[in-house]
Amino acid sequence: MRPIHLCLLGDATSPHIQRWAREMRARQYRVSLVTARPAPIDGVEQHLLRPVRRSAQWLLRAGEARRAIENLAPDIVHAHYTTSYGYLGARAGRHPLVMTAWGSDLLVTPHSNPWMRWLTGWTLRRADLLTGDSQSLVDAAHGYHPTALVHCIHWGVDLARFAPVPWDAKPGFEIVSLRSWEPNYNIPTIIEAAAQLRARQPTLPVHLHLLGGGSQETALREQVARLGLSQMVTFHGRLDDAGMARVLARCKVSVSVPTQDATSVSVLESMACGLAVVATQLQANAQWLDSRWLVPDRDSTALADTLNALAQESATAQTTGQRNAALIQREGDRQLQMDRMDALYRQLLQGPGTRARRN
Repeated sequence: MRPIHLCLLGDATSPHIQRWAREMRARQYRVSLVTARPAPIDGVEQHLLRPVRRSAQWLLRAGEARRAIENLAPDIVHAHYTTSYGYLGARAGRHPLVMTAWGSDLLVTPHSNPWMRWLTGWTLRRADLLTGDSQSLVDAAHGYHPTALVHCIHWGVDLARFAPVPWDAKPGFEIVSLRSWEPNYNIPTIIEAAAQLRARQPTLPVHLHLLGGGSQETALREQVARLGLSQMVTFHGRLDDAGMARVLARCKVSVSVPTQDATSVSVLESMACGLAVVATQLQANAQWLDSRWLVPDRDSTALADTLNALAQESATAQTTGQRNAALIQREGDRQLQMDRMDALYRQLLQGPGTRARRN
């Protein structure tokens, strides 16, 4: 029997797309990818669209995407990020069509103007199955009255790579941020909170690790220098999973304070490594973390207060990290999440057949 052919639509540069492709190949799928941002992925045939530099250009890539999908003739099309590749999948008209919302594509972009909200609803109503990685995304999708079922499937954690290390082996009080250096993720707030923490406890061996990389790097480096923090902040940029795991092994606390977000893989990976996690007061974070460790976005004083409490109460920080690791062991295993997705794919293929495209 030939393998199921899954055609993904998404950015090949994204580690999430790369992981999804690898997981499905491990489950004996044939995986292809239609993308405007290519990057090597072992065993995945890629069909390239012209680059997209402005959001409006997604509208101009529909014909290219449709022809690529027609040539591939996959069994399932799965578009990641509804307001870009989801639109291309909807215009291609091939079914079954799966769409996965990532966060801002439902929580932010549709609210920019009425036309984007209309287009988002039109796109979602062309899908045969919708997924999002938090209840907030599931609720947002339901707000567009889709005809498809909506499932909460999160990205999950590779528990073979992200696992706790002995607490006593961690040097000092080291903090990590895994979020991109972009405006939504409020990295300046984290740096300011670190400065406040040092001012409150000048003898505490604090060190802040910044992973992720992004467009704000120059401004962030200038902020660190201005605050006199150069010796206690390391700019790592983007690291692979192994590099991330090495940094996490040193740290006791992970900070994630975006203004908008769904379930963050970086939060789950930090929890899996047994770190205490401080995050924004968002519905997606409240699903995983105790309210004691949730703070307002862009509030450096509230963040510094919480970090100071964890620094002063090492046993509490350790217990919180242990609780986080146990929770991910129960509910955050990527293998289980991808097994659920595999089952949903197969249910789609056993359904009544490909539906006609609705115009």
